[in-house]
Amino acid sequence: METGCLGVDQSSDPGSGHGDRGVFRVLHISMYSCTSDAIQRGKNPHNRNVLSSKVTGSLNEETVEVMKQARCGVPDVGEYTHFPRKLKWNTNKLTFRILDYTPDLQKSDVDKAVRKALNLWAAVTPLTFKKLHTGTADIMISFGSGEHGDYNPFDGPNSLLAHAYPPGQGIGGDVHFDEDENWTKDSTAYNLFIVAAHELGHALGMGHSTDAGALMYPTYSYRTGFLLSVDDVKGIQELYGPNPNPTEVTPSPEAPKQCDRMLSIDAVTGLRGETMVFKDRFYWRLHPQMPEPDQILIKSTWPSLRNKVDAAYENPEKDQVIIFSGIRMWALNGYDIVEGYPKYIHKFGLPKKIRKVDAAVHISDTGKTLLFTDEEYWSYDEATGRMDSRYPRSIEKDFPGIGDKIDAAVYQYGFLYFFRDNLRYEYSYTHRKVWRILPTNSIFNC
Repeated sequence: METGCLGVDQSSDPGSGHGDRGVFRVLHISMYSCTSDAIQRGKNPHNRNVLSSKVTGSLNEETVEVMKQARCGVPDVGEYTHFPRKLKWNTNKLTFRILDYTPDLQKSDVDKAVRKALNLWAAVTPLTFKKLHTGTADIMISFGSGEHGDYNPFDGPNSLLAHAYPPGQGIGGDVHFDEDENWTKDSTAYNLFIVAAHELGHALGMGHSTDAGALMYPTYSYRTGFLLSVDDVKGIQELYGPNPNPTEVTPSPEAPKQCDRMLSIDAVTGLRGETMVFKDRFYWRLHPQMPEPDQILIKSTWPSLRNKVDAAYENPEKDQVIIFSGIRMWALNGYDIVEGYPKYIHKFGLPKKIRKVDAAVHISDTGKTLLFTDEEYWSYDEATGRMDSRYPRSIEKDFPGIGDKIDAAVYQYGFLYFFRDNLRYEYSYTHRKVWRILPTNSIFNC
């Protein structure tokens, strides 16, 4: 028997067989790890056999022990993936039944969350889903805690949220939610709709995706206006084909690729020894001890922030990072939003006609913060809390060689790094000239 599990600290690959499962773990800000010696890579990077146990059709002690070990996977799964052998239902007319309900929500709220999750997949495929109130359905949905009858026990509050089995007889297609979690219909705890949509993807045969914006990405993240990504749609349609009577569905854009040679970025800043790079709905975390950067949805870390960050800078003296989006700004202490924010960017002394900050950078040697807007920049004195006199000034005149507008900036090792389109300019603040020009993706060592 083979199984696959889904993690955040320990993200995962899809598994195989009727007893396979996808386990939804909680998002923590930490690097991936894999400790189980049961995890093995297959030859095909898009369809991996995660465990090497023999498929017998029954649960023996060895299989149960392997299932208990398989709490982690590796993050380098293919774009969209399916369970090995492309397990799928042999009919497009599926049934589902909710066996029991969580006391955390009204029954009607649970029904709505499940139906909404199924409709995500039905909108882009020929699949239909009929609800049964008695008997056995293709997809049986239940809530349980601890050992709940499938030899895959839950672990109490947090960590494991739910698991699902791929298409098949018996337990195949079933979805189990951990009743020890707090289920909600908003962002105050674990949103049932989002977790259900992910787990039902497994129940239909979908594995995990490396696209951080995909529903089938192996981390939990709350977001409003939820849409399947292009990656999700490609994956499910490879199994079942497109909807013959499609309504207009606009998938969410795919996650940006860090080594795209045409990559441009929105903002970059330090944070307590790390570097954060923002692009569209995402940000990357770079840390000297991390072999690969983490790509994370902005909303998964800061639900109250907007999806688009215009500029950001770190002030190490105050142990704060300031994030700009439109006419508002947020202050972070670590990863926590400082009380009293957001505030208007005009608190810096910018005129009301300024509607956004294009880039921001703090020069620790001088205590000044430079704010770039259109073709000009301003100098803010962090010590006095005021704008310096004789500003704004021309970007092109004061920083020759980088052009008249920039996308992002950061100060490191005595150099100012300006980002514009797909280029990164290494600018000597001491000599006032461009030292070298690199591709933007060089920040990821591409």
